[in-house]
Amino acid sequence: MLKLGKKAPAFSLPDQDGNVHTLSDYLGKWILLYFYPKDDTPGCTKEACMIRDHWPKFKKLGIQVFGVSVDPVKRHAKFVEKYDLPFTLLADEEKKIVQKYGVWGEKKFMGRTYLGTSRVSYLIDPEGTIAKVYEDVKPAEHAEEVLRDLKRLVV
Repeated sequence: MLKLGKKAPAFSLPDQDGNVHTLSDYLGKWILLYFYPKDDTPGCTKEACMIRDHWPKFKKLGIQVFGVSVDPVKRHAKFVEKYDLPFTLLADEEKKIVQKYGVWGEKKFMGRTYLGTSRVSYLIDPEGTIAKVYEDVKPAEHAEEVLRDLKRLVV
């Protein structure tokens, strides 16, 4: 897990349409980089739809939102279309970024141990520094929590 005040690790990943996004292209803007386990699963869908439902508020604050999972581009495209998501999903199929951000690791579910992505988000300031780390994200509450913090931080 990355620490507050550290420089956010660089990334360059394709989105749901195959367009590549690089962190340095967004310097000067606030960024919500949220990591999630898998497209179209209950918790991940709830989190994405809550951000979608609060999208006008995110847009008004000028925040760039990136959802990141290890799902492929095509799966992201279906997820975006199915739920009419207005923000960008990035495909980290090679698991490089989830590892750089410290969100890839051992997980347990119903007595089974496996490797996967933890539900963690990073709020990155316009200089590219980690301004806030959200661990143990609750999908139904996350969008509102981020908006509260942004209203305090973005002046």
